[in-house]
Amino acid sequence: MGTLTYDLVSKVDFDDRALAHLQLVIASKLRRGESFNFSWVKDVAEGSGRTTIWMHPAIPLVYDFVGSRSPSINRDWLNALMETANSPAGLRLVPEPAEAGSVPAPDGTVAGVV
Repeated sequence: MGTLTYDLVSKVDFDDRALAHLQLVIASKLRRGESFNFSWVKDVAEGSGRTTIWMHPAIPLVYDFVGSRSPSINRDWLNALMETANSPAGLRLVPEPAEAGSVPAPDGTVAGVV
């Protein structure tokens, strides 16, 4: 379970695989200077509900992964996440579609290549 720290104060846990995909989408938008909403549903252990934060290039982000190996990246999932990020509602974590192909992970590795 990885952690996304926003503005060095707010922390939220995501599965390492989901966090790796979110990192690529968020970095892509922020690199272009685009601000956007990012929403997720809280875990029942946190009281349930939904949280939304305003993602802006000037606000610090830290991606903390539990695992030492980067997961393979599902291009279809990246596209689905980017579609939500470009919508008026903003980025939402949608379920991962079946993997049709893989692309390099954030650390440059490719699925199945050691």
